[in-house]
Parts: sequence; structure tokens; C-alpha cells
Amino acid sequence: MTDRTITLSATGQQLACKSGHRNLLEVFEHHQVEVEYQCREGYCGSCRMKLVRGTVEYSEKPLAFVAEGDVLPCCCLPVGDIEVEF
Repeated sequence: MTDRTITLSATGQQLACKSGHRNLLEVFEHHQVEVEYQCREGYCGSCRMKLVRGTVEYSEKPLAFVAEGDVLPCCCLPVGDIEVEF
């Protein structure tokens, strides 16, 4: 798996998603980006954020409702380069 780039829309900061990361939340933690979260399993939806550009895939379908254009970073990984807003 090649590295993917996550761009934060508010600042333009770009984060590298490496093959060892299990989910997007781990990428944020690795780069010391503060993200609200609770369960880390896709149950609560507190980490919900907007997917501005790109595609993600979920390891398992989250139990929390995910609206069109939103993602739960605790249980997904980018398919390619993405841009998020939170």
C-alpha cells in the first residue's frame, strides 16, 4: 500500500497516511492533530467530519449513522488522497 495524503481544509496541512495506520484517527494522532472522539469503534459518531474530496473505506460498517459526505475517522482509511474538514 502506498502512502496517501490527508489534507486538512481549514489549514491546508498535509498528513501522511502510512501502511501501518489502522484508521484515519491513528493518522491524526500520529501527527498530533486534535480530533474529538469517544468510542474508537464507529458506535457513537463523535469523531464525525466532512469528507471534502476523495474516498474512504470502512473496515466494518459503522453502527453510527454516517450522512452522505461525512466520515468516521475511527474506523475508516482513505482509498487515495483525501481532504477533510472538521
